[in-house]
Amino acid sequence: MPRRRTALLCAALALASTPLLAESPAHAAAGSHVVSASRPAGRSSGNCVASPNTGGARARAVLDAVEKLRRDLKLRAVVARVTQDGHDVWTGAVGPSMTGVPARPDMRFRAGSVGIAFMNVMLMQLVDEGRVSLDDPISRWLPEVPHAGEITLRMLGEATSGIQDYVKNAGFRADLLAHPFKQWTPQELVSIADPKDLLYPPGKNFSYSHANYVLLGAALARITHTSLDQLLKQRIYRAFGLRATSNSYTPDIPTPVLHAFTTGRGVYEDSTFWNPSWTTAPGAVITMDLCDLARAGAGVGSGRTLTPHGYQTLLDPGTVGLGTPRPYTPGGECPVDICIPQTKAAHFGLGSIVVNGWVFQNPSFTGYAAVMAYLPSERLTIAVTTTSSPTTSPDVVNPSENVAAAISQTLVPKNPLTFAPF
Repeated sequence: MPRRRTALLCAALALASTPLLAESPAHAAAGSHVVSASRPAGRSSGNCVASPNTGGARARAVLDAVEKLRRDLKLRAVVARVTQDGHDVWTGAVGPSMTGVPARPDMRFRAGSVGIAFMNVMLMQLVDEGRVSLDDPISRWLPEVPHAGEITLRMLGEATSGIQDYVKNAGFRADLLAHPFKQWTPQELVSIADPKDLLYPPGKNFSYSHANYVLLGAALARITHTSLDQLLKQRIYRAFGLRATSNSYTPDIPTPVLHAFTTGRGVYEDSTFWNPSWTTAPGAVITMDLCDLARAGAGVGSGRTLTPHGYQTLLDPGTVGLGTPRPYTPGGECPVDICIPQTKAAHFGLGSIVVNGWVFQNPSFTGYAAVMAYLPSERLTIAVTTTSSPTTSPDVVNPSENVAAAISQTLVPKNPLTFAPF
């Protein structure tokens, strides 16, 4: 998730008449340690292992950056993978998952907005196939949504619909922290976002909203007559070679699990199994391991599965020039931390962020933080996930960003990874 979103929290649909998510199942109701190539015994995907200890200078530079940032930011664990042209540069883990349990590259973690990137790739696949147009109004599939005749698929994907972000709602945030195990429904989330009351006329500005992707997931399911979790299996997991990625309609995470911790409620506590049902559309609430995060970064960032035109649209759907904090109602305006200015050098595409040639997503919520980043010009992938210790500064919104940026500075100093203004 972009920085502006996550700062507030740690940080498909059914409206009144028609259940848009009927396809969901009924049960949807600190010491340093570097993992070596010899993995401890236990359940594992068997596919994601640490690099051999005989790596060269680039591998050593990556490890040095990981260890330094872990010390500087007082992180609990850092798990990272760097590949170029699909070949391993360095993969490993530093620090514990739980006390006495070292973190490992094959441990699963919540990937948040990576699922949003996946949904938009699927949207562009459908456009490439001629099944939909980005400029189709969502009234074709979600007629009960207010302003559905004005909001298009493009506007949902690129976050220009004007629909408010329920994550920005103070009452929602308070409820989320007070009841971290609550199962949220799409109906509740979209109701809080209140599509009747838009921030601005659809398509006229940019403002990230989680509600866009609850709706997009519902639209994709209706367009294809296929549940979102099955769509991801058919169109994304297989194409990208993801072996340890899955959706869950419950807070469960397949083992082995990288444990998350947070001080968001005033005490340092394990937040691993807090309910993530609020994060995006049911069916795209995914967990994955580090190697899948790297494969996903390369798959999305290189435009695999898309036509050249589809890939270019994914990266630049028309957001450049939007995001101005101008008023839309008497005495009201879209604040600069919501309507983030979109420039050619730094803008939101369809579900992914493009800054200085890098294509990335940066999920961060309730103790989990990650980055998947791809530099097409170098065919370079950086994937990082981190967990926090009791002394990690709460001002560091997504520590994985800091780690990924430091890695990039050692490998491509002339074009390092940056995240501003996201």
